[in-house]
Amino acid sequence: MLTDFITKMDFTILNWIQEHFRCDILDFTMPYFTSLGNKGIFFILMAVIFIGIPKYRKWGAALVCSLSLGFLFGNLLIKNIVARTRPYDLTDNIVLLVDKLGDFSFPSGHTMAAFEFFMVICMMPIKRGYKVLTGVMAFMMAFSRLYLQVHFPLDVLAGMLFGMLFGVMGVRIVNMVLEEYRTKQGKC
Repeated sequence: MLTDFITKMDFTILNWIQEHFRCDILDFTMPYFTSLGNKGIFFILMAVIFIGIPKYRKWGAALVCSLSLGFLFGNLLIKNIVARTRPYDLTDNIVLLVDKLGDFSFPSGHTMAAFEFFMVICMMPIKRGYKVLTGVMAFMMAFSRLYLQVHFPLDVLAGMLFGMLFGVMGVRIVNMVLEEYRTKQGKC
């Protein structure tokens, strides 16, 4: 069956990560790093900061829109339709460094939010260094979910793709709303 094959490949990758990357430094830092994505608080805070700065207000609104799309479609809809079991619930040989989670595994919500943030930043008129830093952070968030064995690689890949999609959609929606507003203002 296809799902069995995918799960077997996912476990092969997770085991490879544990064999080649597991160390005390990452055991200590990865739980803290991944906690930046808990409940999207870091990304919501960034959206609030952007909204508070007039020059970046539009981008804050785009981030709110992107995060909302990810939450509604990724976390509430897709997660519950796919209902994929987390890796640690399928095997006894995983030592968790974080608490067990109460929702399903596919797609990775932490990764999705990080890539929504990354895509909005990529579309902003800011220095390239900030974009690179945000990209590194997004990839580290994705890696942390694998390192901590709370998601399968396919879950993280889906989180990346959905995050990029929702990030672009959030910016486009805000641009359409602003254009419509400007058009209406011009008619008055």
